[in-house]
Amino acid sequence: MGIFDGLPVSRDKAYLREDLLRVDESWAAARFDSLPHVVHILTSKDREGEVQYLKEQSDIVEEVVDEVVHAYHSGFNKAIQNYSQILRLFSESAQSVGALKVDLADAKKLLGAHNKQLHQLWYRSVTLRHIIALLDQIEGIAKIPARIEKFVAEKQFYAAVQLHVQSTLMLEREGLQTVGALQDVRSELTKLRGSLFYKVLEDLHAHLYNKGEYSSAASSMNDDDDAVPTTTAVSFSMNNSQPLSRRTRLLKGDNQVGVYGIGDGSYRPSSVDGGSSYDGHDEDGAFDTHDEANGGDGTLKDVKVASRQIPAWLSYSTPDEFVEAMRKSDAPLHVKYLHTMVECLCMLGKVAAAGAMICQRLRPTIHEIITAKIKSHAEHVNSSRPAIGQAARTATKGYQKGQLESYQLPKQKRQNGILLSGTLSAVSPVSPVMAPMGTAQAAAKELLDSIMDTIVRIFENHVIVGELLESKSSQQMDMNTPKTMATEVSWNPDSEASHATGGYSIGFSLTVLQSECQQLICEVLRATPEAASADAAVQTARLASKTPSKEKREGSEEGLTFAFRFTDATVPVPNQGADLVRQGWRGRGPNVSQEGYGSAALLSEQGIYLAASVYRPVVQFTDKIASMLPQKYSQLGNDGLLAFVENFVKDHFLPTMFVDYRKGVQQAISSPAAFRPRTHAAATYTPSVEKGRPVLQGLLAIDFLAKEVLGWAQAMPKFAGELVKYVQTFLERTYERCRTAYMEAVLEKQSYMVIGRHDVESLMRLDPASAYLPNSLGQPNVGNSASDAEAIEVEMEMSDLLLNLRPIKQENLIRDDNKLILLASLSDSLEYVADSIERLGTSSRTSYQAEMSGQPKSPFHTRTSSAPPKDLASFAEEYRKLAIDCLKVLRVEMQLETIFHMQEMTSREYFDDQDAEEPDDFIISLTSQITRRDEEMAPFVAGVKRNYIFGGIYGIAANASIKALADMKCINLFGVQQICRNSIALEQALSAIPSIDSEAVQLRLDRVRTYFELLNMPFEALLAFIIEHEQLFTAAEYANLLKVQVPGREIPADAQDRVSEILCR
Repeated sequence: MGIFDGLPVSRDKAYLREDLLRVDESWAAARFDSLPHVVHILTSKDREGEVQYLKEQSDIVEEVVDEVVHAYHSGFNKAIQNYSQILRLFSESAQSVGALKVDLADAKKLLGAHNKQLHQLWYRSVTLRHIIALLDQIEGIAKIPARIEKFVAEKQFYAAVQLHVQSTLMLEREGLQTVGALQDVRSELTKLRGSLFYKVLEDLHAHLYNKGEYSSAASSMNDDDDAVPTTTAVSFSMNNSQPLSRRTRLLKGDNQVGVYGIGDGSYRPSSVDGGSSYDGHDEDGAFDTHDEANGGDGTLKDVKVASRQIPAWLSYSTPDEFVEAMRKSDAPLHVKYLHTMVECLCMLGKVAAAGAMICQRLRPTIHEIITAKIKSHAEHVNSSRPAIGQAARTATKGYQKGQLESYQLPKQKRQNGILLSGTLSAVSPVSPVMAPMGTAQAAAKELLDSIMDTIVRIFENHVIVGELLESKSSQQMDMNTPKTMATEVSWNPDSEASHATGGYSIGFSLTVLQSECQQLICEVLRATPEAASADAAVQTARLASKTPSKEKREGSEEGLTFAFRFTDATVPVPNQGADLVRQGWRGRGPNVSQEGYGSAALLSEQGIYLAASVYRPVVQFTDKIASMLPQKYSQLGNDGLLAFVENFVKDHFLPTMFVDYRKGVQQAISSPAAFRPRTHAAATYTPSVEKGRPVLQGLLAIDFLAKEVLGWAQAMPKFAGELVKYVQTFLERTYERCRTAYMEAVLEKQSYMVIGRHDVESLMRLDPASAYLPNSLGQPNVGNSASDAEAIEVEMEMSDLLLNLRPIKQENLIRDDNKLILLASLSDSLEYVADSIERLGTSSRTSYQAEMSGQPKSPFHTRTSSAPPKDLASFAEEYRKLAIDCLKVLRVEMQLETIFHMQEMTSREYFDDQDAEEPDDFIISLTSQITRRDEEMAPFVAGVKRNYIFGGIYGIAANASIKALADMKCINLFGVQQICRNSIALEQALSAIPSIDSEAVQLRLDRVRTYFELLNMPFEALLAFIIEHEQLFTAAEYANLLKVQVPGREIPADAQDRVSEILCR
């Protein structure tokens, strides 16, 4: 861009721009040097041309300059004219300002002359306005008592208190104190203050106990005799989702509703001069609002429009910080109402008086509520008497479903037409209605759940009111306390802070509530805690005095004690035996207060065993209370009602239960019929007790008692460890008794001694028949993994081992069939109890873990629980092992019985002259014995167990028959036929047993007949058979065929060698 580009050149001379571009910029330098141009011209060859070129450039520049001068000349002229006009205007303005100064000086002189007269007129105007305002106020004040009464009648308590406080402050203003016409108004306002206080307190009292108009629907009591209606439009939205202290703090918000500028328990307007709200229009609007409701100028309509967003009880109130805070608050309706009532008490300056009256009425009101609740519940139950059983079952399912169902025996348990429920109930130390699943337990739990839920909701209101009252009193103390003492916190309810609330606090209300609950529990349990009654009397006497003396305050034990000491409220039981213990706790003692709650009208059965139904409601009650307590009172959650119940259970209930159930166990196992098999058993075995499974009465009773004790454990999971120990003790004693019965049946018998041998035990473990033995629930049996060859080998080894015991003596066998039946029944009963114990152990462990994991870890209190020290599965294994021993004894006994009969083959000569039509006598005796014992044992053991008991006979009989040939010297054709007839008879007898595999029986005994029929073959035919069936018999068995003498059969001298040569190939 060139230096001449910005020159104002017209369009018709645009060529000048191009000419200017040809002018060297050096001509426009700030310090022009002409010497280089002169030298250039002088040294140039065409000097004339260079000079001419310079003249052309000079002409171009001059022409451009002419254009520039022509373009800017008119602008210069206009600027000069404008400057001239501006100079003229400035001169005229200076003259006008001078004239104005002269006029202002004249006006100042005139105003100064009339100043005093204007001041007098203004002062007179202000005085007249103030007089008119006072006259209007006096006229409004005269109507205030009627307005207050109307507000009270409409339950607009905050508006009434607000109007009363404002009127009282107005009467104290200067100018109105000397008005005689207002003396009657002052007197009426003084009376209305007391009336307002009692009205507010009564309404607060009703809402404290959920009987008010704005009480929450979920927490309101549904008693039929309640005179105050309850609203159903409000839902209890906050329940227990957060502690109530946070709820109260949420209500207060950032505006600090409880402060409002003044916290000394009195109300003062927020205006600067203490009364400006009554001057002029504001004062008229404040006092005439209610009067204009019936035809005014429309002011009330505006107020109602504004009150649509605020609670109904504040609709007529003068807007202030509190009303605005209530409008913005998200708290439930009943919480807002309680806050409003406390604010009214604060404005009236009656916080201490209200706290004292709440304290005095707390205990009798709670007592009345509990009594009314019980009465209402009893009337409801009596009106629906036919459905009591169903209701009880429904109530119980809520917390015991899936836990106690396995412990409840069906009501119609029959064994062969015999009803067992009465027999088992007679064994239990408690009646069926008092059992863990009994109707009395369900009724007690339902009653306590209902009452304690009501108490929890009442305490929720007390937490709200208690925190608000303490907040008001602390604000008053902060204003009256020096800054150096502001950080001191007193935990004593008898301290100055407690005096400011009349002794009322959250700790006090919790103490009284738990005290009444404990009294109710003592009545339900028929306990007589003298300490509780004494401490309650002390507390009542203490409440009678509004200002306790210093000596009494110093004599109190702790700051936040309960109305009575729960740890000392247990009954001291004299050491006079278990019977006196049960009598003292089960029967109503002479020292029980006659003024009870009337629970006997609802609970026909009361006593110590209801502690199980009391425990869980108390635990839930304690958890809910702990979640509501502010941090300041968190220590109260560590002790109280739960500690009392736990101490009662530990010190009284558990020892009594142990003694009672120990007696029941002893009676069950020591009864003559305890281990006596059923005399009228069913024809066939059934696996269900309900359908007649013949479990021994002693073991059935023990199983019933164990289930019942574990039912108590489910109801009280903290004490599950102790109760499981009780069950283990009972099971251990029962096991010893079963072991004794077992030993009485098998003592000094050969079968018992045989199964104790290590080699026999190993073989029986490898025997495939061991798959039929009882096994743990859910565990596979490993006895089926052996192959057929291995099974035959184990069977042969076992047979050889038992055959080596010959000769078997009769006195070494169990000849009494009743003992065998006892062993069979004992085995089945032990297996039943073992399976039941294993299920109980699994169920109790699962439910225990679920109970512990389901409990919230509350920061307020913890409950440790004693886990079971030993698993019940170990006891189940011991019972199952004894059941297996019984079956093993029966199996070996039948095998030894077979050997005892079959050993006669060795002493008999089978060299008959004619064919016999019947089997041998010992075979007939054996088969008849097998059939008889099978029929006798059939009702007492399952089919697979009978297969195990009798399944070893055919193998041992077949092996004994084949080995008997080695002891025979000679045998003829009739002898062979007789032995075959014996095997056929034995096969028929064993095949008649339904549980035995007839194919296996036929296979074993066919081998016997085949073996003996080989004696009828010539030697050459025998060799051919051996060649074809080398593995059918052993070498020794083939050799025995050659050794015995058979008439008409010739055996070569080298027969043994030829047979050995064939077998060795």
